[in-house]
Amino acid sequence: MTGFAVQSRDFPSGTLSVELRAVNSRFLDLVFRMGEDFRALEPIFRERIGEAVRRGKLECRVNYVAATHTRLPETVNTALLQQLMSLSGQVCMSAPDAKPMSVAEILRWPGMLEENSTDPEALHSAAQELLRAALSEFNASRAREGAKLKAVILERVLAMRHQSARLRPQVPEIVAGYRDKITKRMEEILQSPDHERIHQEVALFAQKIDVDEEIDRLLTHLDEIERVLNAGGATGKRLDFLMQELNREANTLGSKAVSLEFSQTSVEFKVLIEQMREQVQNLE
Repeated sequence: MTGFAVQSRDFPSGTLSVELRAVNSRFLDLVFRMGEDFRALEPIFRERIGEAVRRGKLECRVNYVAATHTRLPETVNTALLQQLMSLSGQVCMSAPDAKPMSVAEILRWPGMLEENSTDPEALHSAAQELLRAALSEFNASRAREGAKLKAVILERVLAMRHQSARLRPQVPEIVAGYRDKITKRMEEILQSPDHERIHQEVALFAQKIDVDEEIDRLLTHLDEIERVLNAGGATGKRLDFLMQELNREANTLGSKAVSLEFSQTSVEFKVLIEQMREQVQNLE
């Protein structure tokens, strides 16, 4: 199911944001895009998102954009600078060909300009709060979309009910027409038609085209679709299964088609089922 949400918070040193973006998928597929400073949060984020979302290919972005100051600080983080120079010296001793860091690279080092530094723990804590808010916004937007999709699916369910109600009464008329047809044909062939044989043929034909069981099962599946939709919660996988069952009954009805209207109804069923199936892919 598609969805989008973004939450952000400003700090004196920059802006932290958490963004959630999802497209349709049968299962939950999580992708995280975050800097190394936030990589330790991935297991926590994975668990929190898994508790709130069931389906969708979901991308979670954690961005921290440092503020651009018009006035530079007067001093650098001396302790950090000394540590960086010491490590840089060790690298140069082990790898003489290594290129030394430039002044610009040193100044851009996280925390080097003390005014621009923010406590990593504070950023991690804020990121988790932003995730909670983003998930709430994300699920609220998907709930609104789900309500619209529910109305679309129920509209198709009602259309299938109307088609079923129209189809069932046609069976006796088809059987009666077949009886007249076979009687006339045998009268043309024989002087005295075998009425018992005619009766048997008509009985076999009526049994072959009987669609009461298929329509009953189809209506049962439609009842279950309405029940699942009205119950709310994660419905996608259950509805996926019901779409398969509906399609099975539509195929059986098509195989028993002995009239143009039967064939047209079977085709209409399949069209409605496919329309519902496409919408079900958007539900969690």
